[in-house]
Amino acid sequence: MMLEKATRMNYLFDFYHALLTPKQRNYMELYYLDDLSLGEIAEQYEVSRQAVYDNIKRTGSMLEEYEEKLELLMKYQQRNQLFADLRQHVQKHSDKEQLLSLIDQVEKLD
Repeated sequence: MMLEKATRMNYLFDFYHALLTPKQRNYMELYYLDDLSLGEIAEQYEVSRQAVYDNIKRTGSMLEEYEEKLELLMKYQQRNQLFADLRQHVQKHSDKEQLLSLIDQVEKLD
C-alpha cells in the first residue's frame, strides 16, 4: 500500500466517516488506522479476505465521491497553504506579533 494513498484515505476518513455505516467505519479504521492486514480483519469478522477487500475498495470509492462533491479535504489543504503563505508574508513585515496572533486565532477556529 502506498503511503500517499493511505494518508489520503486517512484524511478522507476523518472528514467523511460520519457518512459511513458502522461496518464500513470499522473496516476502514482497522485497515488504514490500525494497519491490520486483510487477513487479520477477515479473521476478526469471520468473513473472507475478498469480502474485506471489496468492502474497503468500495468504501474508498465512496469517500472519493464524497470528496469530489463536497471538497472538504481540498478546502482544508488550500486553507492550510494560505495560512502558511500568510504567516510567511507577515513575518517579513512590522507589527508581526499582533498579526501572528490573529492568524493563530483563525487557525484555532477549525
